[in-house]
Amino acid sequence: EAAVVGMKALKSKVKTITFDNGLEFSEHEKIGDGLGADVYFAHPYASWERGINENTNGLIRQYFPKGTDFNEVTDEEVQAVMNRLNDRPRKTRGSRSPNGLLMGQRADLLAA
Repeated sequence: EAAVVGMKALKSKVKTITFDNGLEFSEHEKIGDGLGADVYFAHPYASWERGINENTNGLIRQYFPKGTDFNEVTDEEVQAVMNRLNDRPRKTRGSRSPNGLLMGQRADLLAA
């Protein structure tokens, strides 16, 4: 339910969601239905099917190392990392940031 609430403003842009096979996604049908998105699952132990996700996890670990107690992390700290990573240009996406892609911005227009 938190996933639906968190992405409700982006509902028109969310077409598909690919999940890992963890228990945290046991209510995947509610999430898919709530966002009107098709839901897919990656194959177990097939990290190459989730390339961007795996890369992003590595970037997040720069800020929150493995073993971080997220009960001790503030919402503001999480938001700051989200903003920083979502504004970071990605080589594999033509130097566009996730936010830029979401908003339909083109890198060549931003450089001008």
